[in-house]
Amino acid sequence: MSVKKLMDLSGRVAIVTGASRGLGLQVAEALGEMGAALAITARKAGELEEARKHLAGLGHDVLALPADHGKPETAAQVTDAVMQKHGKIDILINNAGATWGANAEDHPLEAWQKLVNVNLTGNFLLCQAVARASMIPRKYGRIVNMASVAGLGANPPQMEGTLAYNTTKGGLVNFTRALAAEWGKYNITVNAICPGFFPSKMARATIEAHGDFFIQMTPLRKLGGDEDLKGAAVLFASDAGGHISGQCLAIDGGAIVV
Repeated sequence: MSVKKLMDLSGRVAIVTGASRGLGLQVAEALGEMGAALAITARKAGELEEARKHLAGLGHDVLALPADHGKPETAAQVTDAVMQKHGKIDILINNAGATWGANAEDHPLEAWQKLVNVNLTGNFLLCQAVARASMIPRKYGRIVNMASVAGLGANPPQMEGTLAYNTTKGGLVNFTRALAAEWGKYNITVNAICPGFFPSKMARATIEAHGDFFIQMTPLRKLGGDEDLKGAAVLFASDAGGHISGQCLAIDGGAIVV
């Protein structure tokens, strides 16, 4: 089979959470370009509708579902809506996430719990709902968790603390490995992408404060760009990545190796 055919997603159905902007929207663009029918979620309905129009304008089949993945009932609601329209779910991209900046000694408990709910529990519940509804019965699935290089190590000392973010993204890294080990018997692959610093709304304040430092510490001497996650997302979501599971790929310009 040709590589083009292996990466073709025609006939596949993909959920991309947190897809109204930034990295989630980039991934949705890539999966749609390769032929997948898309179901996108985000908390803010207005921004989600703009993303839906953008993706539909590119010729993609898009279902937009306003959703707060910090609420436990959201997983079933999103899964049911996609199953009702398409009858299956082949690909799940867990991109929705939250961050909080505070020194550890001052970190609010409320903020800690918010990040645990969104970055960990929300991903677990959606994986569980999608697997039960479609992936396990059909013995096919591709799950991609959007972790972070912050889940692979600590922040440089000069940066503001993001303890809950680092902790939950680190948890998502091992969640990926453990779930891959458990669900491999169902022909479900589970992998994670660990982005470095990309100019997104979530990272804006950090990049404004430390962008020059990040660039100097990155072998490729640049921040992530609009196209830099797309290839990895398609690989993990497609049959080209069918023998890759439990892996956590840093996409950071090489910063993690120095």
